[in-house]
Amino acid sequence: MSDVKIRDLTKIYQDGDDEIVAVDGIDLTIDDGEFVTLVGPSGCGKTTTLRCVAGLNKPTSGTITFGDREVTNLPVQERDIALLFQDIALYPHMSVRDNMAYGLKIRGFSREERYARVEEAAKLLQISDQLDKSPAELSGGQQQRVALGRSLVRDPEVFLFDEPMSDLDAKLKAELRPVVEQVTDEIGCPTLYVTHDQEEAMTMSDRVAIINDGNLEQVDPPKVVYEDPDSEFVSSFIGQPSTQFFDGRLAAQNGSTSLTISDMEFDLSMSSADLNGYGEGEHDIRVGIRPQHIRVSNDPSEGINATHILDEPLGDETHSFFDTEFGEVIVVTEPEFEGREGEYGLVLDESYVRLFDPVSGDRVA
Repeated sequence: MSDVKIRDLTKIYQDGDDEIVAVDGIDLTIDDGEFVTLVGPSGCGKTTTLRCVAGLNKPTSGTITFGDREVTNLPVQERDIALLFQDIALYPHMSVRDNMAYGLKIRGFSREERYARVEEAAKLLQISDQLDKSPAELSGGQQQRVALGRSLVRDPEVFLFDEPMSDLDAKLKAELRPVVEQVTDEIGCPTLYVTHDQEEAMTMSDRVAIINDGNLEQVDPPKVVYEDPDSEFVSSFIGQPSTQFFDGRLAAQNGSTSLTISDMEFDLSMSSADLNGYGEGEHDIRVGIRPQHIRVSNDPSEGINATHILDEPLGDETHSFFDTEFGEVIVVTEPEFEGREGEYGLVLDESYVRLFDPVSGDRVA
């Protein structure tokens, strides 16, 4: 087995006289046996990156290596990859067994070896009793397992997924996520998984790579990405409900730092030396905090004055919406909370406040 190294990868498309930079100088390493997910909004460059790794797109510049073998300009068939798309594309005239074995057949494996590998993969995927059926007789989730099995039997050098679960409902996704993890663990090769679904990214990955406008914003384990985002974009993209943002004023003087948001003032346990690029004096700042770290006070004068709009009860918690001078704010409240369009105060837990540069969006503290 080997790792995957993507170095200074750039992909530019020509649209008439205009150049569209889909991927802009990406550097990413996927270690042997590691599951890395590229996640980001539509059009951010994640699928283009995967297609370059697969050999379906040729990079404008940069290199891609599998172990000590450079594959940047190699065709797909010489890369020894397994690629699973959103479109499952099973052969309708073949049985499940022959669908899973077909890739081995065209590579010259004997019938006995093909079917032995299929039986082993089917057992892992819990579809042994489906092998003699046609794809039309299977559910969507079972068809996806067959597609996984088709890749599993190949024992590839690199496993690539391009939004394979986007057409499935939430229940099937929840059932298939641990199956995908188990399959990729069984193969033990580097895995690059592309999705726009942050829940898939956070629950399945060893590391999450957040991409925006062709640039990598952050690559870290899911917990780090959630708790210590490197930018306002990462903080806003990861987590449901999203991080709530406020405009504030930061003042650093004589080794102490204070933060003012509306009528709230905090003395922060940090000095100007702790503030990334911010020295002594006053500065405009963007303040981010997760909705579960905002407390709703019955006293409108405590914290940020807020008018309740509506509640979304979710069983174990409620998402409550408020109108404030900063716009709409969402707070995670107790299951029994009912705002009834009243006036409240929103109190921020300062230990969970994150500070961002209002221009660049980079994390300050």
